[in-house]
Amino acid sequence: MQDFSLYFQLGWQHILDWQGYDHILFVIALCGAYTFTDWKKVLILVTAFTLGHSLTLALSIFKVISVNTPLIEFLIPVTILVTAISNILSKRQKPKGQRFKYTIALFFGLIHGLGFSNYLRSLLGKSSSVTAELFAFNVGLEFGQLIIVAGVLILSFILIWIVKIKRWDYNFFVSSAIFGISFVMAAERLPALLP
Repeated sequence: MQDFSLYFQLGWQHILDWQGYDHILFVIALCGAYTFTDWKKVLILVTAFTLGHSLTLALSIFKVISVNTPLIEFLIPVTILVTAISNILSKRQKPKGQRFKYTIALFFGLIHGLGFSNYLRSLLGKSSSVTAELFAFNVGLEFGQLIIVAGVLILSFILIWIVKIKRWDYNFFVSSAIFGISFVMAAERLPALLP
């Protein structure tokens, strides 16, 4: 039980760590186009993302797949860029478009899971109870993501329903800011891929 609480805490602290803000940006981009009334859609999106990153995190920890760290570090801001562009280009959430967003969240979760794996592998060392610690870490990551989602949805509620900012303006501002930040991140990480 002590190990569970330790790895749970490490999971949520890792996702909420401002030094690794790329994952925070992705979660904000993922739910930035939604308002408080869309909480079910957001919950499904975040769950799809969690399933994706849990799978590749486990596969990497159990050495089923190997990680090309510079490639993954470059692809993470690319996933943020694509998500931000998707938010800007989609004015209305159509059912087919929503299913596509769930699929993309799952796929992008696979990439982010590989990004988490280096951190978790360094924590685990030669631990013998990897499965329990991996589970606790994933639950902690999900908890941290839900804190970010709650913050974004509360902010959207305040700005859209109380301050009366138009929903499209809110989405455009948040998504454009995230696009700019992630573009710079991707550009900074690109040289590490080049020979």
